[in-house]
Amino acid sequence: MKTLVADDDSGVRGFLAAVLADAGYEVLQAQDGAEVLRLCAAEPVDLVLTDLCMPEKEGFETMRALRERGHALKVIAISGAFQSEFLPMARKLGADAVLPKPIDPEKLLETVGQVLGTRS
Repeated sequence: MKTLVADDDSGVRGFLAAVLADAGYEVLQAQDGAEVLRLCAAEPVDLVLTDLCMPEKEGFETMRALRERGHALKVIAISGAFQSEFLPMARKLGADAVLPKPIDPEKLLETVGQVLGTRS
């Protein structure tokens, strides 16, 4: 399964990508929503894990643009901004799941597996 991790914080992005790669997922990385859209246009992706607060194109805009462009993929929204208060809104706007930062590696893998249907 191909996943794309989008976060403007390179440390967070690298950590999440490493956890997913160690679990056997193919991982792409993006520093903002604009890069997510470019990568998804270039190759099929099964899951986008996106921060909600990023420059260029934030997570809500990115989710909307992916849906408008007809990408058949799953989305997990992540956020630590404002005590993660944006996460319920992300769920209402089409995120398949949400995770508050800081993200526990086990919870990440559990959530990804559930969203992709690879784990119960």
